[in-house]
Amino acid sequence: MKPLRKSTVAVLIALTAGLSTSALALDGAGLYVEKTCVACHGKDAKTPILSIYPKLAGQNADYAYNQMKDIAGDARNNGQTAAMKGIMHLVSDEEMRAIADWLATLE
Repeated sequence: MKPLRKSTVAVLIALTAGLSTSALALDGAGLYVEKTCVACHGKDAKTPILSIYPKLAGQNADYAYNQMKDIAGDARNNGQTAAMKGIMHLVSDEEMRAIADWLATLE
């Protein structure tokens, strides 16, 4: 077997170093439970504990992600977001994306 060229090795190292957490395929379903989303939005993301909380199952991934980002970054700051403000600082951008992508797969 031929050894790899130095240039090939350098490219492989650069690509590997550039991988973000999202590239490692975070588990959206697991994060939904771990980050306590389940406590308010229900284990199936369809049965929130209060009728004013949104049903998240089947939500468009980009919309759900943007809502989480807006709440975490204070762009959205109304009475409906108060409960989530204390949680969102515990969720990274990559985790928000993984959760949003998973929610979009639900029916």
